[in-house]
Amino acid sequence: MTLAQLEYAQERMQQKWYELAMAEQRGVAAPVLERMYNAYVLAMEEYNRRREEYQREMQTKTEGGPQVVKQKRAARSKALSSPEEGEHTKMAS
Repeated sequence: MTLAQLEYAQERMQQKWYELAMAEQRGVAAPVLERMYNAYVLAMEEYNRRREEYQREMQTKTEGGPQVVKQKRAARSKALSSPEEGEHTKMAS
């Protein structure tokens, strides 16, 4: 996902909203407005999907790539599943 693709999706969503608002001001029939609103909602959902995908990709890049993310998850999982050294002896005392 590129920033340009994300920006295109945002512009498309905004254009759909603008077209809907202008149609309403012109007094376009309700069924047409409903179809235009549905088109806007679809464009908004597409933008949201692309934004989430872009954010995930950027987060992965800033964390050092997929391999580093896997290593961090494995280390975190290991730390949570095994007690720290010395806890057994503290409890036994």
